[in-house]
Amino acid sequence: MIKASRDIAGLIELMARLRTPGSGCPWDLEQTFGTIAPYTIEEAYEVADAIARGDLNDGLPDELGDLLLQVVFHARMAEEQGRFDFGDVVLAITEKLIRRHPHVFGDAGNLAPAEVKALWKKIKEQERAAKPAQAASALDGVPLALPALSRAQKFQDKAAAVGFDWPDVKPVLEKIIEEVRELEEVIGDREKSAEEIGDLLFAVTNLARHAGVDAEAALRGANAKFERRFASIEKALAEKGRAPKDSTLDEMDALWNEAKKAERR
Repeated sequence: MIKASRDIAGLIELMARLRTPGSGCPWDLEQTFGTIAPYTIEEAYEVADAIARGDLNDGLPDELGDLLLQVVFHARMAEEQGRFDFGDVVLAITEKLIRRHPHVFGDAGNLAPAEVKALWKKIKEQERAAKPAQAASALDGVPLALPALSRAQKFQDKAAAVGFDWPDVKPVLEKIIEEVRELEEVIGDREKSAEEIGDLLFAVTNLARHAGVDAEAALRGANAKFERRFASIEKALAEKGRAPKDSTLDEMDALWNEAKKAERR
């Protein structure tokens, strides 16, 4: 009888049992790297959500466990195919951490946080250059599965690293204004509007980068704010025995402003 354990070996054994033909779980057995990958991304977002909600005592350990399961799941499938196992995953990350922290495990000396970040980036570039198949483009290495805002910001970071960047924030703001005007000219044409909105979002992401803000995190914050304020509208209307669909836009807008003022007190 397998029992829950604080030892990672127990989780690895449990995953092996789930993937054992004949006695394991039918659903787990039919999974592949491709089918599990979306869950891996989803679980990473669940971790970020628990942190954003401040649910650090109960929610975060639970979500981190779900994310760890994804690593164990992928490692188990790889082991079945004779590619690598969980130990190889642990070895790869520990070697990388030691290699990228010469100021801790080597003789690089004491460094400020900004210097550590620059050193990490330099070591990553050296690692990439040492690989047999070198990058064909300065933009290579940005995962396709990343959310669009995150991917745009990483593209911009890579382009900036080779000198393709605005010198300061002013031309970025001007670019945003330019994109808004171009969008105004094509409103009504769905296809062209989609293209111009994409350009506008890309420019706004660039503004976030120049401001030192993570665009994806900023939008998640805006989403949370909208959800919170809309809930206030629903609550205020419910106290009157009504729902949003029974109210006017002016009334809901007034309640929105009240919620906004309440948050700023």
